[in-house]
Amino acid sequence: MARFDVHENPNPATATVAPFLLDVQSDLLEDLATRVVVPLFHAETVGKAASFLNPAFTINDIPVVMSTAEQAAVPISALGAKIQTLKDRQEEIVGALNFLLTGF
Repeated sequence: MARFDVHENPNPATATVAPFLLDVQSDLLEDLATRVVVPLFHAETVGKAASFLNPAFTINDIPVVMSTAEQAAVPISALGAKIQTLKDRQEEIVGALNFLLTGF
């Protein structure tokens, strides 16, 4: 597990809308039994997204939007397979998290 890794969402109740989960937890806390994740929603289900709060990505040719306000801690066992990393987009991701928490 690593910060900014994208995982499959194995929960059939939510995977149709949010097929992926983005790990945003610091790697310094890797010994915890949970990871803080943000769901990545199919872009067409989101409508007009706020660019600073909800950055857009493409995962496996699927346009998705980071639903920053819906972040949650989940057990590591609740994460599906790692699909890819978004480390190259960390500035946008951290910016969205900061905007959610501070308004800046």
